[in-house]
Order: sequence, then structure tokens, then C-alpha cells
Amino acid sequence: MPRLFEPRRDVVATFSEQTALFISLIRWTILAVVVGFLVGGSTYGFVTLLEKSSEAASEWRFLVFMLPLSLPVVAGMVKWLAPDAEGHGTERIIDAVHNTSGRIRLRVVPVKVVATVMTIAAGGSAGKEGPAAQIGAAIASGFAGLLRLSDRDRKKIVVCGISAGFASVFGTPVAGALFGIEVLFLGHLLYDVLVPSFVAGITAYQVATWLGLSYWSHKIVDVPPIEGGFIIQLVLTGVVFGIVTVLFIESVRTLKRLLPTIWPNYLARAAMGGVILVGLSYVFGNEILGLGTQHLESVFDDAPVSPLLWLGKILATATTLEAGGSGGVVTPIFFIGATFGSFWATIIGANPVTMAALGTTSVLAGAANTPIAASMLAIEMFGAEIGPYAAGCAMVSFIMTGHRSIYPSQVLSASKSDSLRAPLNEPLVSPPRTRLTQEGREELERVYSFPMRVWKFLVSGIWFRPQDWQLGERDEDESEKGRS
Repeated sequence: MPRLFEPRRDVVATFSEQTALFISLIRWTILAVVVGFLVGGSTYGFVTLLEKSSEAASEWRFLVFMLPLSLPVVAGMVKWLAPDAEGHGTERIIDAVHNTSGRIRLRVVPVKVVATVMTIAAGGSAGKEGPAAQIGAAIASGFAGLLRLSDRDRKKIVVCGISAGFASVFGTPVAGALFGIEVLFLGHLLYDVLVPSFVAGITAYQVATWLGLSYWSHKIVDVPPIEGGFIIQLVLTGVVFGIVTVLFIESVRTLKRLLPTIWPNYLARAAMGGVILVGLSYVFGNEILGLGTQHLESVFDDAPVSPLLWLGKILATATTLEAGGSGGVVTPIFFIGATFGSFWATIIGANPVTMAALGTTSVLAGAANTPIAASMLAIEMFGAEIGPYAAGCAMVSFIMTGHRSIYPSQVLSASKSDSLRAPLNEPLVSPPRTRLTQEGREELERVYSFPMRVWKFLVSGIWFRPQDWQLGERDEDESEKGRS
């Protein structure tokens, strides 16, 4: 007869489990701290160089006209020295984790630094977080190779590099940690890297701060109370932000297909991309060029915003990255979300600063499919009061974006709705072949048939039916004949 309780075996098993977990925790904490130190230091150097270069370039008013020359230099340097440094860095890291077990060559680091500084300082529209994350991931990958870690451990330590790079660039350690474990898959979190990512993000943030890197933040104080009317307004705002996000993603994809078709030679493509950027600056203003952080900060000082500035930033960013420039996409995403949010506030009569904050995080949630990280980013960057509103708006934008991503190598692990069926475990290189499920078809039929059902209800349930009117007229005629 089997024994129902075996105390000695249970105690040994429990002790072994906890001991193994404790040893793993200590091991990965040490590795994450080392990665955080390396990435925090490299981020400080990169951001400092970028800021000083941009400040020096701002004194040359006509430097923007050099874009047709500077972009081909950047494209040629990346093409010949480190093709992995092309485009926005986070996308390359995701691709490396999924396809090469996180192996990233160290030569990417100097090439990415120089290419990004040249692109942004000359006026190209790009961000700083992608290069910082790619530099951090490359250093982490090199560190994993030095320790001869397994492929699985290399992937985990590269994710720590992503988190550390994001955290140390924006000064958001918790959001950075969540971004690293959320961005690789749509619909799946890497819980086994949760603790190392937090440790690496916090360490990198502390190191960069200690070295002298300062961060911008703006506490939102004008937050309306939660009521029915504002909740409806919030959902509608999330839907609109989702549409703007789709426009941004599809613009990047369209130019990625279109520019090589028009100019097959990559140097000619880069030169013409510079010409297009100069033309866009004349149409929308010079605010769309470069990082755009100064104008972004002015939006939160309630400065007036041009109604189409967000559209100009979309076109400038897509052109820069797909013509051969180097940089990230999150900083332009912040710009697009903030400027459109401020413009949207004038339409619905809301506070422009509050809507700018919601746009900053909502467009990020939809474009990168990272609603949890975006919600935490709102709390760290704009204060805890806006947290519930930012989370709700970000989730709606995330749903409305559909099965697409600004990072094409991101893998679809779960559908965003039971009404849609899409091929799982495949990268989002192009919009997946999404089909309606039976439930989805029934929902659409109910929506499309709703006006007809309302009409039938009105004519049959509240007012007389047409035949009833005819019967009433016949009764009146017969009564008149009887009287005569």
C-alpha cells in the first residue's frame, strides 16, 4: 500500500529545489550587475558624444543641406564595416536572439556609435535608444562569449543588455526591464529573464547617473477624475492613437519596399533620401529633423504645436531609416505621440499636456507591442497619477494596431483577439494572413445587421406598421359612407 506522506523525501526535494533556485539567482544577479555596469558606462559615453555633436552641429544652420552627402557616407560605412549595424538597433537585436542565439559581433559597437552620431547630427530623424540597446546587447554578447556561456544563457544575457540600454537612455529602469522581456514576442513574456533584466536595468541606470547623465521628466498634475464621460473619451483617444501608430508602421514598411525599387543602388538611395529630408524640412519645419527632444520638451511646456508636425516626423523617420541612416525609433515615437496628442486635445477640448503624455506612451505600446512597459514608462516619466489613464489608453492602442510591429523580427505568439486567426510563432515581417474566426464572423454580422434590426423594431414595435395605416384609412372611409 503506497504511503500518503513521505516526510523525508518531501523535505529533500524542497531543499534541493530552493537551493538550485538560490544558486541560479546569485549567478544571474552577478552576471546582470556586470552587464549593467558595462552598458551604463557605454550608454553614458554614447549619449554624451551624441549630445555634444548635436550641439555643435546646431550652430551650422545650413548643415541640413549636407544630408544628401552625409547619408551616403553613413550607408557606405555601415555596408562595408558592419552590415549588422544597419537600421534601428533594437530590430537587429531581436533578429539575433531569434536566429543566431544572440550572437552579435563587437565590431557593431564603434560602427553603430559613429553612424548614429553622423546621422542625427546631420539632421536625420532617428532616436538614441536603439543604438544604445544594440551597443549594450553587443557588449553583453561579447561578455557571454568570454565566459563561454551556452546559447540559452547568451540569449538571456543579451535581453539583459536590451533592458539596460533602454533603462540607461531614458532613465526608466523598471520600464526598461519590462521592455526587454516584452519586446521579443507579441503575446509572451520572458519570465525567466525577469530578475536579471531588472538588476541590469537598475544597475545601468545608476551607473549612468553616477557618471553624470541627466534625464528629462515631467510630472503631470492636471489629471481629471475617473468618470463615465472621460472613460469614453479615453477609449476613443486610444483608438485614434492606434490608427496613428498603424500609419507610422505602414509608412516605414512602404518606404522599405519602395525606395530600393526606385533607387536600387544603396548610395543613390541614401543621397535621394537626404534630398527628400531637406524637402520635408521645408514643408513641415526643421523640428522634424534630428532627435527633436528640445521641441518634444516644449510640447510639455504647453507650447503651440503645428497640426501636421506628427505627420512630418513619421515621413522623416521612415525616410531616414530606410534610406540608409542609423538610429532608433522610440524617440521619434515619443515625438509623434506627443505632438499628435497635443493636436488631438484641441479637437476634443482636453488638456494638451495630458494628451501629449498619453500619446507618448500609447504610440509606443502599439508600435512595439509593449503595453506593460509603456504603462510603467508613463509612471516613471510623468508621475503615478497618470498611470491608470496611460495604461488604459496604451492597451486600446495596442489592440488597435493589430498584428503588426515596428520591429519586423518580433514573433507572434498569441493573437490579440479571439475573433482573429493568425499564423503563430512567425515573425511579423509583413502583416500576417489574418482571418476571421467563426466568432469574429458572427460579431461582424451582428454589427452589420444592427441598423436593419433597429429599423424593423421601430416600424413593428413602437409605431404602426404600414399595413396598419392602410387598415385605418379603410375604416375611416367605411364609417363616412355609413353616415351618408
